Amino acid sequence: MVDLHLAQDAEADRLLSDSPLALLVGMVLDQQVPLEWAFAGPLELRRRLGADLDAARLASMDPDDLKALFADRPALHRYPGSMAGRVQELCRVLVEDYEGRAEAVWEGAESGAELLSRIRKLPGFGDQKAKIFLALLGKQLGVRPSGWEKASSPFSDTGSHRSVADIRDEATLQKVREYKQSLKAAAKGAPAGPPARKVGARRPAGTTRTSPPTR
Repeated sequence: MVDLHLAQDAEADRLLSDSPLALLVGMVLDQQVPLEWAFAGPLELRRRLGADLDAARLASMDPDDLKALFADRPALHRYPGSMAGRVQELCRVLVEDYEGRAEAVWEGAESGAELLSRIRKLPGFGDQKAKIFLALLGKQLGVRPSGWEKASSPFSDTGSHRSVADIRDEATLQKVREYKQSLKAAAKGAPAGPPARKVGARRPAGTTRTSPPTR
């Protein structure tokens, strides 16, 4: 059984573990916001919809209605309008190319290169994010077509803490944060400092554990 810990919240992580669509949506939202906020988003979206996440339903929604759901406080993302559009585009591709089944993106892929190509074609997935998601599939979901490690390198490296693919608990989340902080410090030519956010202070004051922070 898959047991993901990306949102660091039991209910949100259970949805990510049980719903391939929720996991893809969380990956799309994981941009320019704390990753726990991004991966808690699918659970909050399900609550606002009042129903399970369904690619066909999301794809066919009035775009303004979906944007309103994303923008309702607390917003699901720092950029709710653009992210609502991106999630809807993702669902439309899933409906058109994969019969609305998110897991069909990786089912039947005969090689890591093929699977990486499929992921890259999804709205919201650039080259790096596609490799990270492929590494997550291989490391934590057991999706390992031939050559998956090469296709997702360096995020597939054993023992690394480069991305969400390596987050299994709070300790590994902290290591991933430290790694990203070191990259930022190196880019600025300064010594790495402590992570910008501590594990125990993931959400701004006044927000619930499962709800994203207000804008």
